[in-house]
Amino acid sequence: QVQLVESGGGLVQAGGSLRLSCTASGRTFSSYGMGWFRQAPGKKREFVATITWSNNTIYADSLKGRFTISRDNAKNTVYLQMNSLKVEDTAVYYCAVKSNSGSLSATGSYAYWGQGTQVTVSS
Repeated sequence: QVQLVESGGGLVQAGGSLRLSCTASGRTFSSYGMGWFRQAPGKKREFVATITWSNNTIYADSLKGRFTISRDNAKNTVYLQMNSLKVEDTAVYYCAVKSNSGSLSATGSYAYWGQGTQVTVSS
């Protein structure tokens, strides 16, 4: 059974940093893309970043330069380093495993999802 567990969320002041982790179990994911999405209250889940099996990275345009996605295949873990956080970054952050087809930024292209971790940025 595939399981993704996110951690590292919490409460941080604007301008601060957080690093999210997502550890996968039940399968080796080194040959799969991994992504991060987020969902704020009352809004649709949106793409944050993705990293392919070959370590190519893609970011949402609005987040470039502040967020960095990386992976450690030996640990079956993907990370999201978030710097210069803003109040509008407040959301539940989800990691997901990409299926073999579909757009890198579309939620429908991801086959497995974690339960999410809350990130709250205060002013």
